[in-house]
Amino acid sequence: MTARPLEGKVILVTRPPDQSKRLVRMLEERGAEAIAAPAIEVRPAPAGVLDRAVSELARGEYAWVIVTSRAGVEALFDRLGAQNDGRRTVPALVAAVGEGTAGALRERGIEPDLVPPTFTTSALGKALPRGNGRVLLARADIAPPGLDDAVRKKGWTPVRVDAYRTRLARRVPDGAADALRGGRVDVVTFTSASTVEGFLAAARPLVDEGVGLPPAVCIGPVTAAAAREAGIRVVAEGRPHTIEGLVAALERAIGPSGRKES
Repeated sequence: MTARPLEGKVILVTRPPDQSKRLVRMLEERGAEAIAAPAIEVRPAPAGVLDRAVSELARGEYAWVIVTSRAGVEALFDRLGAQNDGRRTVPALVAAVGEGTAGALRERGIEPDLVPPTFTTSALGKALPRGNGRVLLARADIAPPGLDDAVRKKGWTPVRVDAYRTRLARRVPDGAADALRGGRVDVVTFTSASTVEGFLAAARPLVDEGVGLPPAVCIGPVTAAAAREAGIRVVAEGRPHTIEGLVAALERAIGPSGRKES
């Protein structure tokens, strides 16, 4: 592999700044210019409902707790620690979507009991064993209901709470907008369907000016489907559906021996 396989490439990063540091570092190590274009903002959810769910969790009233993002882990377990004298032990089985979420749990001393082999909520729903009892789903306010339905079909009673709220960006930052207007951007990266939605909303004034949007490299199939549905050309998907997989997909798509996948 070339030491700097993304040398000279310009890549838009649509993750929120506090979640994009590792991706930006990996891109820059490979010679790319990473331009921040945050498409979403993660905000705390109102504490009341989440605090009640955390209290029930601490009392052992859930058979499972399911988390689907690092932000969900941080929101849930920070509240658990605040209520439990700093202890974040969980008297329930814990399921995580993907190694990023699982890693966030391990940083808090919690080894997940279930991580599906494919890092999607659909795969997690299929991997969850049948049973009965309550399952806590700590998710973003805009997350679709598919996982709730999958949990219910396995015999469980899903209890969904907003662990955090996602707000779409209002504008593309000046540096990113200038790069798009100048046709300098090789690809835009998306790590969730919400980053697709947020980027399109923020970039609407540019599109109205006649600025063309670059092709996309997506972290996985759900995100890629959202991008294609929005009319964005997807040239590669991460395999596996992790930041490492996303960077490898960028190398495949726009590196020295780039071969676009779709």
